[in-house]
Amino acid sequence: MNFNFPLPRRTAIKKFVKYSALGALLFTLPITGNIVQAENPRLANKTGIQTKVVRMAYQTSGDIVKIKGVVDKRLQSLGIQVEWSPFPAGPQLMEAMNANRVDIGTVGETPPIFAQAAGAQLTYIAARKPSRGEGSAIVVQKDSPIKTLKDLKGKKVVFQKGSAAHYLLLRALGEVGLKYGDIQPVSLTPAEARDAFIQKKIDAWVAWDPFIAFVQQTANARVLRNASGIATQGGFYMTRRDFARENPELVKIILEEIDKLGQWAESNRDEVVKILAPELKIDPSILKVVVGRRTFRLQKITSPVISEQQRIADLFYNEGVIPTKIAVRESFLTPQQYTTITPARIGNR
Repeated sequence: MNFNFPLPRRTAIKKFVKYSALGALLFTLPITGNIVQAENPRLANKTGIQTKVVRMAYQTSGDIVKIKGVVDKRLQSLGIQVEWSPFPAGPQLMEAMNANRVDIGTVGETPPIFAQAAGAQLTYIAARKPSRGEGSAIVVQKDSPIKTLKDLKGKKVVFQKGSAAHYLLLRALGEVGLKYGDIQPVSLTPAEARDAFIQKKIDAWVAWDPFIAFVQQTANARVLRNASGIATQGGFYMTRRDFARENPELVKIILEEIDKLGQWAESNRDEVVKILAPELKIDPSILKVVVGRRTFRLQKITSPVISEQQRIADLFYNEGVIPTKIAVRESFLTPQQYTTITPARIGNR
């Protein structure tokens, strides 16, 4: 069973490695100003599109938007090419976006917070529909002496720093009166941690599907706590500020195709398993669990979504995980701008 995922080239930016995999290249372009028509003659009548190439990012844990090619097909009719780049987790994806190597990608609720704390000028363009939280979890070996969350005190706990797993860990520790400083945090990519877990070199690991489903079925991993009641945001689609400023109509088209595919996926989960299996090289029985725990549709950015994101950011700051108290609203657009880029088919949470 081949479960090895490709890793992107690492970027050596040291200043913020302590807090996430994100670099500190700053962008200063505001999302204001007039939209200029694109030079491509096929786009001459389409305002809000200034690019001939869209660089899409995807996480190697499985992205049906990339596999099905729905965005590629829609944009091809407009004379726009799509280039895809893989990333092992959200922090690395945010780093690449901040360094102007990709334009649009999807991550959990946590990576954008670490990005903003590091000075990145990225912006949220759509929310993802939250799941029940069963696909993210803190797991231990089946015969581990760690029986409860309280038993994590003083233990080495492995997770990808700056990812949604980081947030799940903090919230779970807080439920039993523990602080971040009460554990020994170890940051590994999901693929690295998976291999170490299978070799029984890890006592406790925090991750998401398909990694969690894989070790549950192949290594008898035992769940201490899943993300039920914690992962209420669902994650986000993100872009660079200048890309959103220059291409609002293009962003709207991309989000429309993503949500249309999401609607199809939620009604055709067996088909989703079939298209993911050859891509991820995972047994379909495991993928059936993964797909059954996922959601695929988008949600509008609303005031409650922004408020919840601020609460998450405050938690990281209060725990000393990020160095700066941030106002997450600065990384969101105005209601008027969201009206411009949000397809009518996307509803509220």
